[in-house]
Amino acid sequence: MILENINFCVEHGRIVTILGGSGCGKTTLMKGLVGLLKPAEGRFELYGRDISALGDNEWLDWVRRRIGVLFQSGALIGSLTLAENVALPIREFSNIPPEMVEEIVRLKLAMVKLGGYGSYYPAELSGGMKKRAGLARALALDPHILFCDEPTGGLDPITAAEIDNLLLELNHVLGITMVVITHDLPTILGISDWSIMIDGDVRGIIATGPPREMQHSPDPRVHDFFHRQAMIGNAR
Repeated sequence: MILENINFCVEHGRIVTILGGSGCGKTTLMKGLVGLLKPAEGRFELYGRDISALGDNEWLDWVRRRIGVLFQSGALIGSLTLAENVALPIREFSNIPPEMVEEIVRLKLAMVKLGGYGSYYPAELSGGMKKRAGLARALALDPHILFCDEPTGGLDPITAAEIDNLLLELNHVLGITMVVITHDLPTILGISDWSIMIDGDVRGIIATGPPREMQHSPDPRVHDFFHRQAMIGNAR
């Protein structure tokens, strides 16, 4: 049992970050939230629907029209151009005419500041551009909820801040609900409306709330998580 007794709600239009150290179960939790893993007990509900109880085909049909996922690696297909990567879910899961698909792809790439890069292949892009391309594909079908797994992982601070600003802009302009898995402090403090911290030892939630309030938690586990950079600096 990796996680147990997890219980929380995400309000429409908010950005919720799920925090915790490496190996605490953050990515496992996200896989459950999007329906890739079924819980041994309990349920995952989206808009009142228990997606963990759906059969594979019913789950795919229901979820693909409501959920977008930005994977940690970007998960782009290397043999396809950016335009082809973004177009793939549209062509697979809709009956939109080809000429309209091309227009939607241009719009999605422009939305993530990649206008004009449709003919590029993933290998020709920087790490930050790959993240943005993965984001464009996650938004291809206009999802209600966007799940992001470590969106700034492996990026330099300036590029990471650009991704954070882009997520905030998309949230404000589109009103899209976001659930972001991260341990990056600038991301947590910069974009979160609400944070949920899980701990691998207790296999569950140890703190929730606005992250700037959580910084002052009396729980040493929460305090150390938010003040770890200062602790590293003092150790040096």
